[in-house]
Amino acid sequence: MSHIYDATDVLDRFLRYVQVPTASSDSHADQAPSTPEQLVLARLLAKELSELGIADVEVTEHGYVVGHLPASAGADERPALGLIAHLDTTDVVSGEGVAPHIVHYEGGALVSGTGMNGPVQLEPEQYPQLTELVGEDLVVSDGSTLLGADDKAGIAEIMALVARLVTHPELPHPSLGICFCPDEEIGHGAALLDLERFGCAYAYTVDGGPIGELEWECFNACSVTACFDGHSTHPGDAKGAMVNAGNLFCRFHGLLPEHLRPEHTEGYEGFIHLLGVSATCEHATARYIVRDHDRTAFESHVALMRAAAGFLNAELGCERVHLVIEEEYRNMAEVVANHPELIDAAKEAFLATGIEPRVIPIRGGTDGAQLSFRGLPCPNLSTGGYACHSVNEFIPVRSLERMVDVLTELVARFA
Repeated sequence: MSHIYDATDVLDRFLRYVQVPTASSDSHADQAPSTPEQLVLARLLAKELSELGIADVEVTEHGYVVGHLPASAGADERPALGLIAHLDTTDVVSGEGVAPHIVHYEGGALVSGTGMNGPVQLEPEQYPQLTELVGEDLVVSDGSTLLGADDKAGIAEIMALVARLVTHPELPHPSLGICFCPDEEIGHGAALLDLERFGCAYAYTVDGGPIGELEWECFNACSVTACFDGHSTHPGDAKGAMVNAGNLFCRFHGLLPEHLRPEHTEGYEGFIHLLGVSATCEHATARYIVRDHDRTAFESHVALMRAAAGFLNAELGCERVHLVIEEEYRNMAEVVANHPELIDAAKEAFLATGIEPRVIPIRGGTDGAQLSFRGLPCPNLSTGGYACHSVNEFIPVRSLERMVDVLTELVARFA
């Protein structure tokens, strides 16, 4: 049965937050947060939480916003529950100067704005989910930037929940740990969260896609940096002497199976994805990510890359191809499967608000993956957003509002 709650200010919050640029950066991954802009939003959120009466809120030196909402009457002895979202947006698409506006979608192409080459639009043929949203109000960017629903929608929904619970102290909930993390998009989001200070027995990230999604399985993940050492000579005297590092990269990439590229995979299928390459005759560097839900398959993908490098080095008679492999996260199903009550509570919360839950594997990762292996079981909930990491990103207004209701139902189940 669907419950009826008072309206919230979630839309106003979301429109405000997306206008603060917060892209993280792999090139500055050795500092936390990786970009100072994330601190701007962190301080804004800390201020708003303080104004809502969260007495212990702080922004840590690494850009984590952490605070606690005391339990409702009678729930003081219940274990604390965490709610987590991330501050940063991807740097793959610009997040500078986001200009959100609302489009009443009536079918056909969803036009968000006009770019250099004409209208920026998303066709139902590209995105069949659009056919389910006819008649809805959708928040979009102007087509020149991403929107930032990943994950400022999650932030707005958690903030609106806190505001609702403060306004309505009769609504049941345990002590709630609120955390907004930096640098999730570059895989560092949960690494420096002080779990002892956070003090929660379990948590949920609010960082998923279309409303109703519930995820407790994710990829195993690593990054692979492939370095190619060439030997430059004058091209007029190159025969038998030159080794072109750019060509070495091309040969290496060609040895990797095409069917393992992400554009050919779905569901539980993993991939090897080329993020980018820079090359001269003397040196080339290629950055890859490797993903798979199955640990054995994941390790076989990495083994393929090692074999390709070994083949070229054997042919050349020296070590000119080097791989640097860094593990990023593991499939959180290994941990969350031991806590079925977290999945059941989330399903019940969706159903109580009239939303059919859809349990799906994440084709990516969340802060919950790291947190689960650090001892904080942490499934992932939808935000309502679509087409993230693109200029076509959008979110239905109704999804923002309904997710606040879902969170209200969820926290009640832990009281």
